[in-house]
Amino acid sequence: MASDPITDLEVELVDMWRRGGIRMRERAHRIHPRLDPSCYPLLMLLTRRDEAVPMSELIDHLGVEKSTLSRQIDAVTRLGLARRIPDPEDARAKLVELTEEGRSRLGQQRAEGIAQWRRDLSQWDPVDVRMLTALLRRLG
Repeated sequence: MASDPITDLEVELVDMWRRGGIRMRERAHRIHPRLDPSCYPLLMLLTRRDEAVPMSELIDHLGVEKSTLSRQIDAVTRLGLARRIPDPEDARAKLVELTEEGRSRLGQQRAEGIAQWRRDLSQWDPVDVRMLTALLRRLG
């Protein structure tokens, strides 16, 4: 009996998310032993920017409530990984940026993560990796 491709996809995605959660927890603890893994997506978003990011933009990209984001920023600030700074265009608003320590730790962890992906996918054809990337982007 042939399996249903949508059911198979659902099963594989759930398993991938579970494995991804484990990987995220491991990577978060390599950045800082007390880093809550739920803060990892925030930090990864900040690494993609060379400038401070408005909290409103972080809320939109992360899909979290303002109170959740504030708690996450407080947590990474206490660990010395990020900081809030005043928004020069809006005195009521704050921007968030990585500290030098945060940028250094995340840069090191990111390089290690990319190296692991290269090892894991070393036998794959680069065309397949690009196709997977495009399909995941499309699915998202």
